[in-house]
Parts: sequence; structure tokens; C-alpha cells
Amino acid sequence: MEIKWLEDFVTLADTSSFSRAAELRNVTQPAFSRRIKQLESWLGATLISRATMPAELTPAGRNFLPVAQEAIRTFYAAREVLRLPHEPGLIRFAALHTLTVTFFPRWLKTLEAAGGSFSTSLIPDRGGIEANLDALVGDEADFFLTYAHPEVPFHLDSGQFSSLTVAHDRLIPLVAAEIVLSGDPQPGLNLLDRAIAQPRLAIPYLSYGFNSFFGVALSRLLLRRPPFRRRTTHENTISAGLMNMAVTGAGVCWLPESLAREEIDARRLVPASADEGWNLDLEIRLYRHAASRNRKVEELWATAQRLLEPAPA
Repeated sequence: MEIKWLEDFVTLADTSSFSRAAELRNVTQPAFSRRIKQLESWLGATLISRATMPAELTPAGRNFLPVAQEAIRTFYAAREVLRLPHEPGLIRFAALHTLTVTFFPRWLKTLEAAGGSFSTSLIPDRGGIEANLDALVGDEADFFLTYAHPEVPFHLDSGQFSSLTVAHDRLIPLVAAEIVLSGDPQPGLNLLDRAIAQPRLAIPYLSYGFNSFFGVALSRLLLRRPPFRRRTTHENTISAGLMNMAVTGAGVCWLPESLAREEIDARRLVPASADEGWNLDLEIRLYRHAASRNRKVEELWATAQRLLEPAPA
């Protein structure tokens, strides 16, 4: 059971509308409905009557509502008492794991060269899109550094949150230079193209699952591209973990080019397709609360904006 399920339920009880509650909770309506069902499954009781418009609480839902409200209050009160405050002056970042490895250190160095010293702390990647966004929405972070792509919309109120596109990257299908299929070693180069041309050929696939940013992006890419047979041999929401598996020959994997550059240059990983339609062009985007924050947060944002301005002619 997750505390956000209780918060979703209380919001739904307040609004009597799945669409309005999903909007207030900064998630899509399908994701919101799925979380309500997860709560009902965990409790073993139906909380919402879906046969009525607007949505109404069932008798079980009415009984559970004050319990959920009190649980939320108790949880947050306990957190305030128990958690250690972050060190004053640190700028708090929530960030996707890959970006903390490939992008964040160099970008921070560039910011400091352009605008002074910034002391930072990083909140670990929580795996799912909604969980990572919650760190920013819940004011646990001053900034959220993430990949962005039109296939994966973020449901953030533009009046409450601002964003900058600070860099670009690509997600590309890669595979070990040699891979074993049906007991025989075969070249990995363009393996994906061969699988499309040979419908009976099933290739090993390294998956991000369905809830992470790359998992959502790839699920939509695979729907609109030529089909191929695949069997998932490993799943991980962290790109670096999947890359290490790919190098061993465990399967085809879509990886950020910036992360895999060293492996590509060393030919330990090779393109799984010659068709660039399998690539996804990505933005690296920085999100923040639109309202004014402390001086150091404002300085970092202003410096990031200034670095994006065109050089004077």
C-alpha cells in the first residue's frame, strides 16, 4: 500500500470526479484509476461506485474515508518528526539515474563556471514517472532533471511549474557485437532488422518495464513500428544496469547514446538496426516550481537560462 493511493482516494471523495481528481493529482486519468483499483485490491473492498455520475463512495468507501484522512495526517506528522532536515543552502535535485551519471556533473561544472558556486543534493531515482514527479510536486526537491519526449507527456500545471530544455540526447537500440541465438553465436549488428525480416526469429530483449520514462516511451514506439518477436530476458528501470547486461550479450536494449558512448566506441555494443526510425530524440529538461524560491535556487535557474541564450554576433 502506498500513501499516494490514500491521497488519491481522498481527492476523489472531495471532487466526485475521476478526471478532476486526476488533474489535481498531476497524473493521467488512466493512471489515477489504476491507483484507485490498486487501493481497492489491497483493501479487498470496492470504495467507489462506478455506475453513477458523479462518482459516489460505496458504504465501504464512506467508512474508510476518515481512516484514510487520519492515516495521511499521521504519516506526514511522523515524517516531519523523524526525518533529518537537509543541510541549509543545498539545492535539492530529483533526477533520473542516467542523468546523474552522464549529464549532471558536467552541466553543474558549466553552471558554476558561468555563475558561481552551487551546493547540491540529489534525491535517488524512484523508478516510475509519477514517483519521480512526486518529489517535485511534494516540494521535496527544488528541481527535477529528466528526459522528455512528446510520447511521454508530463501532467504538470504550467502555471505552477516552469521548464527549460537544457540539452539533447538520443535513445538508440544497441546489442553486443556477438550474441548467442538458439545456441549459435551470431553477429549482433542490425539484429533487429533481421528479426523484422525473419518473423520466426525471436530475439532476447532487455526491458525497462512499463512505468519508467523509457518504459513508457518504448511501449509507444514499439506500437507504431514494424513488429518483431522478442522475449524479455531481463528487466530494470535503470539504464546503466541494462547496459551492463547488454554488454554480456543478454539481449537488445535501447540506451541513451550519452551513456553508451564508451561501449559503442569500443565496439562492445553495436547498432541493433540501420533504420533511424528506431531512435528516439530526447530533450533533457529541467523543471522547477514557478513561484520564487531561495536566492541560490533563483541564481541557478538564471544561470541555466543565460547559458541557453545565443552568443552575441
